[in-house]
Amino acid sequence: MSEAFRLVRNFFFNAVNREFLIFLFFLFLSGAFWFAMTMNETYEKEISIPVRLDGIPRKVVVTSNTEDTIRVTLRDRGYILASYLYGSNLTPIHIYFNTFNKGNGRGLASASDLQKLIYQRIYKSSRITSIKPDRFEYLYNYGESKSVPVTLYGKVAPGKSYYLSKIVFSPENVTIYADKKKLDSIRTALTEKLNITNVTDTLEKMVRLNSIKGVKCIPATVKMTIYPDVLTEESIEVPVTAQNMPEGKILRTFPSRVKVMFTAGASMFRDIHPEQFRVVADYFEIQGSQQEKCSLHVSMYPPGLRNVRTEPTQVDYLIEGQ
Repeated sequence: MSEAFRLVRNFFFNAVNREFLIFLFFLFLSGAFWFAMTMNETYEKEISIPVRLDGIPRKVVVTSNTEDTIRVTLRDRGYILASYLYGSNLTPIHIYFNTFNKGNGRGLASASDLQKLIYQRIYKSSRITSIKPDRFEYLYNYGESKSVPVTLYGKVAPGKSYYLSKIVFSPENVTIYADKKKLDSIRTALTEKLNITNVTDTLEKMVRLNSIKGVKCIPATVKMTIYPDVLTEESIEVPVTAQNMPEGKILRTFPSRVKVMFTAGASMFRDIHPEQFRVVADYFEIQGSQQEKCSLHVSMYPPGLRNVRTEPTQVDYLIEGQ
């Protein structure tokens, strides 16, 4: 142990190492002196201060998205600004509802009001040069609300060979609080603007609702579930029906039944039935025509189908009297 102590003592107190230690001491001393001089200079620094809206009456619903912090630019010596940034000197500013209530569903603390509250929390040597935002405004009502459906705002595109079977929101409806004029004008709650592409599998996503000044949505976020489905080409056999036939005449087509071709989602096909389609031959088109065949039209089919057509598109026909 004494041998180790001797080696350490010799290392620190030989001539070379002694000079190095002296150099380090003066380097530290000069650094401390520079730091003290620097911190004694005057600077400007933006500092965030928490804001709280307090004293809200029980029956009041605040409908605006009030700021939870304000950004204040202060001018003072560096060490005081450092105490604001890294200390616990700045307590939250409390905006009391009744103190700044202007009536008619609105409250406002002006820039001068905010300055007075801030000056109560900072050193006397500090000066405020700017406040952002320059006011604290809140809107409220006394519980007036209504339920509206959630609607997609933006674009959701399926991948190649897919289509969107459905988009479901949970909850489907949200409660909005606002003044009577806004409540009467709002029919739906839009999501934030979305741009989702190449969806090939079921996708769940939490989305925020679009913010409107003076309107509070509960909940403010909803779960959106996107259900894509694979597109397949299918067919179903349907009878041909005459349309606009005059009394006493009958139209016969050959064949009397044709295939209706369409593109649909794979999961959709099991719910598709022939009675959901109507294929017609229109007498008005046939009348006076010199053609031996008549054209067919699909006048009715289930929603969601694409590229609906008959196969064949024309058939032989015969018009008979009853």
